[in-house]
Amino acid sequence: MNKLGAIALEAAQPDQVERKIVASLERRRLRAYILLLIIDAAALHGAFMLASRLYLGSWGEQEIILAAQALLPVYFTIALYNRTYSLRALADWVFALRQAVTALIISSALLAFLAFYTKSSAEFSRVSVTLGLLFFVVSIVAVRRCIPLFVDTFWEGRVRNELVIEDGGPQFGLEGAVSISAEKYNLDPSAHDPFMLDRLGKLLRNQDRVVVSTPSERRENWAFLLKSAGVQGEIVSEPAHRLGALGVHRYEDKGRTTLVVSTGPLGVRARITKRLFDVTAALGGLLVLAPLFAVIALLIKLEDGGPVLFIQRRLGRGNQFFDMYKFRSMRPEGRDLDGTRSTARGDERVTRIGDFIRKTSLDELPQLFNVLLGDMSIVGPRPHALGSRANNKYFWEVDGTYWQRHCLKPGLTGLAQVRGHRGATELEKDLTDRLQSDLEYIDGWSLRRDVEIVFKTLWVLQHDNAY
Repeated sequence: MNKLGAIALEAAQPDQVERKIVASLERRRLRAYILLLIIDAAALHGAFMLASRLYLGSWGEQEIILAAQALLPVYFTIALYNRTYSLRALADWVFALRQAVTALIISSALLAFLAFYTKSSAEFSRVSVTLGLLFFVVSIVAVRRCIPLFVDTFWEGRVRNELVIEDGGPQFGLEGAVSISAEKYNLDPSAHDPFMLDRLGKLLRNQDRVVVSTPSERRENWAFLLKSAGVQGEIVSEPAHRLGALGVHRYEDKGRTTLVVSTGPLGVRARITKRLFDVTAALGGLLVLAPLFAVIALLIKLEDGGPVLFIQRRLGRGNQFFDMYKFRSMRPEGRDLDGTRSTARGDERVTRIGDFIRKTSLDELPQLFNVLLGDMSIVGPRPHALGSRANNKYFWEVDGTYWQRHCLKPGLTGLAQVRGHRGATELEKDLTDRLQSDLEYIDGWSLRRDVEIVFKTLWVLQHDNAY
C-alpha cells in the first residue's frame, strides 16, 4: 500500500462529519438585506404620501413624491456605507435603528444643502417634507424592532454560524455556537494530511466564525490552517506577534480574549461579483461550445468505446475534495485516479484524440460544469490530484504553504497557467513557481484581473508544456 493509501485508512471517519456540515446562512442574510431595502423604499414613499395627504389633502402631490425620490438614493448610499444593512444590523436591532436614523439625518442634510444652493428649496413644502421624515423614522423604528422577532420566529434566533473547536486550551463557551472536540474528529493541526484537512474543511464549511481554544504550542499550526481554509478564524490567546493576528476580539462576559488570525481572502461583495462572473462565463461558454462538446465526445467514443469523461478527485476550496470533470484523453486501462504518475511527453497511455485535446487544452472544457456546480471558478489556482508529486515528494511536502492556495475556489485557468507554469512537475521549482503565482493571485484578486487572465488564456491554450 502506498503512503497516500495508508493515510486514507488511518484518517477514515464515520458519517458524523457529514452530519456536522451546516447550511449556509449567507444567502439568507442577503435576501434579508434586499427585503429590508425594499421595505425601506416602500416605507419612505408611504411616509411622504401620508404627509402629503394630511397636509396638502392629496396622496400624491408631485413635489412631495419628487422629494422622496431624490432622498432615496442618497439615503441608500449612506446606509450601505454605514452598515445599516449588515450582519450586525440583523443581530442587534438597536444598532440597526441607530445606523438607519443616522443615514437618514445625513442624507436629509445633504439634500437640504443641495436644494439651498440650487435655489430649489422653495419648490418643496417644508412642513410636508418634515412630516414625511418623521413618519419614515416611525416606520424605521417599527421595522427594526421587528427584526429580532423575525429572526427568532423564522431563523431559530441565529443570523450566523459559529463554531468553537476545543483542542485542549482554556474553556471557551460562545452563546449560540456549536462546540466540537478536535480529538473526537481526529483533527491534528500539525499533520499535513489531506484527508484530515478535507474533514476539517467540511466542519468549517459555511461557518461565519471559527474560534479555536488550544495550547500555546499548537496555536501557530491552527492559525496556519484557518488561513488556508479561508474562514474568519480566531484563537483564544493573549496577543502573539508570531501568529500574524489581524485583530483582537474581546469577550467581556467570558473574561477571554481571542486573536483574529484569518478573515478569508474575499468579502461578501467580492464573492458575489466573482460568482456572477463565473456563472455568466460558464453558461455562455457551454452554449457557444455545445457543438464542440458533441464532436469531441463522439470522437472519444468512436476511438475505443470507453467513457467520454474522466472524473478525478481533486483538492478544492477549504482543502476539501471534489470530483473534477475532464474529457478522457487516456486509454481506459491507463487512467490514474490519484494522479500519482504525471503525464510525460509521448506517454503511451494517451489516445490519438486525447493527444490533440490535451495539446489544445480542450480536455479541460467539462470543468465548466464544475463552475456551475460551485466547485470551481473560471479563474483561480488550478486543482491538483492527491497523488501529484514534484521530485518524488507530495506537493505539501515541498512547501508547507501549499495548503494556503486552497482558500479560494480552484480555477479552470489561473495566473500560473498564463505565465507558462503548466505540465509535469518534475522538479520542486515547477511547483514553487506555480505556488508563488497562485498566492500572488489570491492576495491581489480583482474582477479586472480575472477578465485579463481569461483573455490571456486564449493565447496559451496551445503550449509546449501541454501534453
